[in-house]
Amino acid sequence: MALSWSDQAIWWQVYPLGFTGAPPVGDGGPVRHGLRHLRSWLDHVAELGCTGLQLGPIFASETHGYDTVDHFAIDRRLGDDADFDALVGEAGERGLRIVLDGVFNHVGRSFAGDPGWLRRGPDGEPDTFEGHDRLVALDHGQEAVRAYVASVLGHWLDRGAAGWRLDAAYAVPAEFWSEVLPRVRARHPQAWFAGEVIHGDYAGYVARSGLDSVTQYELWKAIWSSLNDRNLYELAHALDRHDAMLESFTPLTFTGNHDVTRLATRLDDPRHLGHALAVLFTVGGAPSVYYGDELGLQGVKEEREGGDDAIRPAFPATPADLPKQGREVFGLHRRLIALRRANPWLARARTSVPHLANRSAVLRSGDGSGQALLTLLNLDDRPYRFPLGPGRYAVAEAGDAGAGDPALVPAHGWRVLLPAP
Repeated sequence: MALSWSDQAIWWQVYPLGFTGAPPVGDGGPVRHGLRHLRSWLDHVAELGCTGLQLGPIFASETHGYDTVDHFAIDRRLGDDADFDALVGEAGERGLRIVLDGVFNHVGRSFAGDPGWLRRGPDGEPDTFEGHDRLVALDHGQEAVRAYVASVLGHWLDRGAAGWRLDAAYAVPAEFWSEVLPRVRARHPQAWFAGEVIHGDYAGYVARSGLDSVTQYELWKAIWSSLNDRNLYELAHALDRHDAMLESFTPLTFTGNHDVTRLATRLDDPRHLGHALAVLFTVGGAPSVYYGDELGLQGVKEEREGGDDAIRPAFPATPADLPKQGREVFGLHRRLIALRRANPWLARARTSVPHLANRSAVLRSGDGSGQALLTLLNLDDRPYRFPLGPGRYAVAEAGDAGAGDPALVPAHGWRVLLPAP
């Protein structure tokens, strides 16, 4: 199967309102041009090796961006149309595509659209989203709502966006997207649409909706949980399900995002950060790096008002202002991303587990035509010699110096091996 540009994408996900230090409430004040701040980080993203920016909400909203009030206007805390155009243009000069975050399950209370588009309960009041009083649900059964969403998607694709992440897609009937997306694809056949889906039948939702991808929360959870419990059987089980998804679509994979505790905080043993990243970048999918994770930032997600603030921090004016201690983690991300880009077939690779124990595993990722690599994971307190079978291998990347026997991995070490010539 030929790979599309989106199959081979490696995303840098950023939450712009937090990143730029925007005020917590959109008060209609002067335009602040926060997107200019983001433009000063494009070289950082390119140096990391990512091929695109996956932006959090940038449209006019009441507070955190997921309470949109006008999908056709840039939030005044972030700038205006000219700032958006400049961001798209400067990103394109660096080979970076931009994907936007579209919130179309619900809107803010002061939504500028037709109030008749809201879904209402028996009492005539608008339905709310998951108990959030300020978030009111759109009525996805209305043709007017389908036409509105299609027009928003097309408008920003016309302006240079390459695709959309569709927030809370799990709450939207799949059939809604199956009617909306063909209208948009008629003019933008290369556009990419990924839905936020947390639980359930990922492949089934993709098939019914016509989306290109969904968020792979199962693999996200299995990565950190298996490392914390030193139970790689959990990871192997998740990879088996992941392989089944790859039969029909390329999942959006990640070890962190704007809604979860950061990886460096989630892991009980900091020595296992490299293991998590090695898995992310050597199995199938379209990997995403959440801003700051490439620097090893810490942050806890809390279920309270303001509980996202720690994982959505403001960044300094330029990368030169970053603390130096994050460079080692940055370098590790950069090397693994370079390995991924040198082996683009990994986007659709299937991963088997030819050796598996609680604390050791060999992951074999291959494309079915002879290209393959091995990822060796050792969570034990002692070195472990892996049974590699026939053939010769060379260390492509490692959590240690990688010298000597490729099959002998140090305690709490990992390696990625490629067939030796």
